Amino acid sequence: MSNYIMSEEDENAHQPSSHRNYNESVYVNGIDHKARSGFWMRLGNRVNEGYAELQLCFYLPDGRLACQFQRPAIETNESFAAGGMAYSVDDALKAVSMTYSGEVMVLDDLNLLRNPKRLFTESKIEQIEISTKLEALSSVHGGAPADDEQPTMYGRDFSLGHFFQHMRTQAQITLGSQQHDINGFGWRDHSWGPRYWTNIHFYRLLIVNFDNGDGFTMLKITDRAGHTRRCGVMNINGQLEEILDVDLMTEWSDDKDPENITLGIRTSKRAEIMHGSVSVLAPLRNRRKLDSGELLETRIAEGFTQWSWGELEGYGFSEYIERVEDDIPVGFPL
Repeated sequence: MSNYIMSEEDENAHQPSSHRNYNESVYVNGIDHKARSGFWMRLGNRVNEGYAELQLCFYLPDGRLACQFQRPAIETNESFAAGGMAYSVDDALKAVSMTYSGEVMVLDDLNLLRNPKRLFTESKIEQIEISTKLEALSSVHGGAPADDEQPTMYGRDFSLGHFFQHMRTQAQITLGSQQHDINGFGWRDHSWGPRYWTNIHFYRLLIVNFDNGDGFTMLKITDRAGHTRRCGVMNINGQLEEILDVDLMTEWSDDKDPENITLGIRTSKRAEIMHGSVSVLAPLRNRRKLDSGELLETRIAEGFTQWSWGELEGYGFSEYIERVEDDIPVGFPL
């Protein structure tokens, strides 16, 4: 069983370590099953580097994407508020809120995301107002590792502390003159510790909620030596079941993007097979230049995904992160 230390105090911002790349981030998402639209928002404080990572993607029902990526300046890690985005804890371990007011880029062609220079110069700009409220569907999973034997979710060089929770999500979104309401299910997480995106060799993170309120969080992560760890939980009737084993097969597009996913999950109580289809994919990336001059690049594919589990229909986000070497994602075609 997992062995973490977790308290209500961990909902608050932590005292930063001296690591230059200390990062503390909060993330929320929500999907409306009827409208077939959803969003995710993230704010990551890099106080020792003097900025926050502000990220937002709103997947519109018509297939377009409204998005924003900024690095607003910050001087403190005492709160999560920068660049027009703000996060608050309404009821510790039970309810949170997140808002954003500002500009977004509205994309008809999501391939613009593959070329940041074109993205920021050619995209249509609109104003957006987002107000979200999330209430717990499950208990919190994770925290800080209680001992050296407890694996952290992503590894000790990528957010030492981390917890997540399946949620019920409501959001009001005004994009330009159009109003969109999200009334459905979602997910949130909070992480802290040293982090570089390029420290990940490759992983697949699947976050799903079905229309009856059940769902799962599944992570399959592989290090450079080829060691793979499979972990996560199923949320069944509000109770978390640890995932013991996973089989995952991905079908890929010509651009090496995930298109279809077949997933087998086993817990101590059940063994299930589910199928996912990526409806809209945001092909993002992160780059970091080393002191040696070497440039590291990571592909971050964020897919709005429809799922089937027997007669149940679900939606979620499929996150495929991996280093890119010789122009090839290192996890492809696994």
